[in-house]
Amino acid sequence: MILNRQRAVRLARRPLESFLRRAQEAVGFQGAGVTVCLVSDAEIARLNETFRKKKGPTDVLSFPAAVRRRPPRPALEGGPYKRKKDDEYLGDIAISPATARRYAKKNGRKLSSELRVLILHGVLHLLGYDHETDRGEMNRVETKLRKRLGLA
Repeated sequence: MILNRQRAVRLARRPLESFLRRAQEAVGFQGAGVTVCLVSDAEIARLNETFRKKKGPTDVLSFPAAVRRRPPRPALEGGPYKRKKDDEYLGDIAISPATARRYAKKNGRKLSSELRVLILHGVLHLLGYDHETDRGEMNRVETKLRKRLGLA
């Protein structure tokens, strides 16, 4: 589910919802609950300071429903991850489209592509990946999934 709680950037929710389903399918969590909330720069800055003790806006924040000691292990077939139950709620993702638009321009991408990259990045964080501590594991997985999902 994608909720739009900001007004600074006009965008279509349906294509993002479709991509969210594709990303969940790619990681083997197609039936799991995920909420993506599109928020203002002010709101994401508040969340960033409250939960990460960092000042200013960021592009994406993830709030896993459960703490995972390790991300799910790659499966041999049917997608890269094994899962335990169909109705699992993975958590919430907050994205600032205004910040995403600035980063898209800086990186020479379209906003729609940048938002998809952020959704995938957020989903991986919900699964327990952490690029700040995992010695490149999240980066490797994300790169493969970007290619699979046409974001390379």
